[in-house]
Amino acid sequence: MHLPHPLQRLPASADPSLRSDTAPMDIIFIDGFRGNTVIGICDDELHAPQPVRIDLSAGLPRSLACSTDRIGDTIDYGAVRSALRELLESHRFQLLEAFAEGIANLLLGRFGAHWVRVAVTKPGKFDDVDGVGVIIERRRATPEHAAPRRAAEVLHVLGTGLFPENRLD
Repeated sequence: MHLPHPLQRLPASADPSLRSDTAPMDIIFIDGFRGNTVIGICDDELHAPQPVRIDLSAGLPRSLACSTDRIGDTIDYGAVRSALRELLESHRFQLLEAFAEGIANLLLGRFGAHWVRVAVTKPGKFDDVDGVGVIIERRRATPEHAAPRRAAEVLHVLGTGLFPENRLD
């Protein structure tokens, strides 16, 4: 049975290339990665690996590879595939949400993606549905968004304890 691609079921407004508030991105994707892993919260899921499907998209602002034609200037989906295989064997997540977050962090951290969308599906989890799962979308924190937050945190720490507490005694 052919499952529709979970990322295609999202509304067009969720596609970063169609939103006016984001810069154009080159999207590298893996569609229909299949593997087996132990994940879940039910007793029947905690002892034997079960199938999962991973669909992911990782965005880069205009990849240099468009000009250089070198794999080192983009995200190598072969390397991502290998990293996913390793993650399936080594993770300790119970929930698909946490597993998807781990994949997103991998793409943002190790592979330098600026934006990611990760869908993780358990096909056949229930007899009456094709699959259950989660789709998450994450962006790398940009310096202009991180700096004000860090500054506010520093000011808060510096200001802590400078003023005595209001006392009514």
